[in-house]
Amino acid sequence: MAETLFEELKRYVGFGARDEQSLVGLHAIAHPHFPRIARVFYDRILEHEGARRALEGGESQVGHLRGTLQVWMDQLLRGPWDEAYFALRCRIGRMHVRISLPQHYMFGAMNVLRQELNAIIDSAYLNQPETLHGARAALGRILDLELAIMLHTYREDLLAQQARNERLATFGQLVGSIGHELRNPLGVIETSLYILRSRAGPVVDERTTKHLDRIGEQVGIANHIVSDLLDMIRDRPLQRQEVWLDEVWQEALKAVACPEGVTVKTEGLVSLPPVHGDAGQLRQVFVNLLENAVQALEESGGGVSLVGTVREPGQVELVLEDTGPGVSEVIRGRLFEPLMTTKARGIGLGLPLVRRILERHGGTITYAPRAGAGARFVMQLPSSPEEGPHATLPPAG
Repeated sequence: MAETLFEELKRYVGFGARDEQSLVGLHAIAHPHFPRIARVFYDRILEHEGARRALEGGESQVGHLRGTLQVWMDQLLRGPWDEAYFALRCRIGRMHVRISLPQHYMFGAMNVLRQELNAIIDSAYLNQPETLHGARAALGRILDLELAIMLHTYREDLLAQQARNERLATFGQLVGSIGHELRNPLGVIETSLYILRSRAGPVVDERTTKHLDRIGEQVGIANHIVSDLLDMIRDRPLQRQEVWLDEVWQEALKAVACPEGVTVKTEGLVSLPPVHGDAGQLRQVFVNLLENAVQALEESGGGVSLVGTVREPGQVELVLEDTGPGVSEVIRGRLFEPLMTTKARGIGLGLPLVRRILERHGGTITYAPRAGAGARFVMQLPSSPEEGPHATLPPAG
């Protein structure tokens, strides 16, 4: 079996079973010191203006992040150092990209932890030089491993984000010039259609009425496409307010026609805390996702469900699932790119717009395939302006 990236990184830094034993022993000694280390850590941050600015919410966020840091240290020394550990640490590197954290602050953070934990080792193993040496070596290797994981995922996600931004910039230039130009002829058609209807007289041929209606319908579709295109490149200010997601979901349900044979269920939305965001734009998120799910179920029927939970303090998770055919592995990597679609109708703007809106709210969306058939989209949003979705090793200066 091929070596995984995590196994390769452990081999590269020389992290092995003896290090694991040393860290487990150190955990029992260091665990009572975690609250103090967290205070030292964030006192250092608040002394440094640049590091303090990198925190979302500034000082108001520190209480929550101290707890997060203690959990991080517990996992660091307790393990197990397996693929699940690697996946969790990868999330930290990706979060650094999302909050635009300069990586030199991460190195500073590691240095603070290295100093504090080494001081505990020196004190606890003062008369045990061999154990002291082993614990120091193990701590150095696990912190080096942490840096390697974070830098790898940070680089991967940063490059992907830069490539996406370049594509969006090119896309925006094209849309900006074409979209406004299309508005003019569409406006002329609408005006002419209005004049034709008003001059048709009291008795109108049934076929003429049918074709006038079709023209009006198609002009409406064209206008909707142009609006979606322009929405992708606009940075409309968020009209932030306290928003209850259950109410937003109910409004979205009214906007989407569900055919017979398609059922929609919800769970946990009523008990969710409010989010601080733009109700209109969040409604668009639900509408786009629900329309996609309903279209996937039009022929076969089936169910759509939206489940809301609070995964950690300050973070709401929403999972929307359907029982349709799902998304093939071939296009999952490009699912949120503009103009990427597998539908007979539509031009592939719904999901990119969803991701753009959620990211502007400090949230995320990912596609997670269901067991068997069907699609699953996992969304995360901060539940208040003070507490964002930090699962990170925060910065220090």
